[in-house]
Amino acid sequence: MARLVLKFGGTSVGDPDRIKAVALRVKVEVDAGHEVAVVVSAMSGVTNRLVGYVDEISPLYDAREYDVVVSSGEQVTSGLLALALQELGLKARSWQGWQIPVHTDTAHAKARITSIDGDMLIASMKSGEVVVVPGFQGVSPDGRVSTLGRGGSDTSAVGLAAALNADRCDIYTDVEGIFTADPRIVAKAHKLEKITFEEMLEMASVGAKVLQTRAVEMAMKHAVRIQVLSSFANKPGTLVVDEDEVVEHELVSGIAYSRDEAKITLAQVADRPGVAARIFGPLADASVNVDMIVQNVSDNGKATDLTFTVTRSDLERALDILKQNKDDLGYQALSSDSDVVKISVIGVGMRSHAGVAQRMFKSLADEGINIQVISTSEIKVSVLIAEEFTERAVRALHTVYGLDGE
Repeated sequence: MARLVLKFGGTSVGDPDRIKAVALRVKVEVDAGHEVAVVVSAMSGVTNRLVGYVDEISPLYDAREYDVVVSSGEQVTSGLLALALQELGLKARSWQGWQIPVHTDTAHAKARITSIDGDMLIASMKSGEVVVVPGFQGVSPDGRVSTLGRGGSDTSAVGLAAALNADRCDIYTDVEGIFTADPRIVAKAHKLEKITFEEMLEMASVGAKVLQTRAVEMAMKHAVRIQVLSSFANKPGTLVVDEDEVVEHELVSGIAYSRDEAKITLAQVADRPGVAARIFGPLADASVNVDMIVQNVSDNGKATDLTFTVTRSDLERALDILKQNKDDLGYQALSSDSDVVKISVIGVGMRSHAGVAQRMFKSLADEGINIQVISTSEIKVSVLIAEEFTERAVRALHTVYGLDGE
């Protein structure tokens, strides 16, 4: 007998018929003798509708009341699933975030989990009851409903799995697992049997939408094994596990891309100590996240061109801040480009193999694709290129690293 946390996303619970289908999946696990907790998202489209209501009433809304409104979608789904399970003859009840409780900090609309009290849920599960929990929500220190930000149900599920000491956290989505690349772009992309926490974290951070970055971070911290699988196909998914569980590391596990990128260039900035801090400090104060950075020093060593990337949604805010600080920063020209994409090659096998980046650069050169910015980590190489070359670049890299045809 195992203790499982099953998480179902918005498309999996998109209407009453799909909720009934989820209940049947849960029953299979219960009939197998497992203790089961279920985490649910709002039905697909509901959260967007609720956010729209808030914006219509109060564009400059109180984030605490925003959380009250948008968290209601998950509450509805949890009650409906509990009813569907009861209709199948199972013991089941819904638990809201404040009842467990799921403690968060005070950052409403983007709160972080601080702790989860799992004792009552464990007792409920041991009595044979299926626990149904709305994802995305918790309770702040002042007793107000809080939410974890969009996509936060994955984080709720992993956090709950850690608190319950679950054997595994199954994330049911509309895809069959983690693929070597986006199958909509690369026809020869194949599903991975296993992937390490580190690889999944890198993939999530550079554009892969299957799992939320915070959820993977939490899973790695608490050693929560995750399985990503489809709600609509009875097939094994992809296991996200500790590196020790992967017997043989491939050189590259996958190719990811992110279109949510914009490039900013400051030309002829004075090359002296403290300039970078004066550029990036105000951006950080405004919660603008800077990603890739490249600096080119002029021949005389007195000026430099500085290029960096931000998310597209932060571009206008970043440009406004830089314009306001032009006199202090002393640059001669400011330019931007949102028609760019970040392409990343990811794999823990990079640690023990040389030449991974060189192979990437040569492949893109052979395709006539210019690299604008480069950044690396121990298990990742990312480049910024013109958006028009996205599909060609992903396919070429998928082939050159031997990921085709499995």
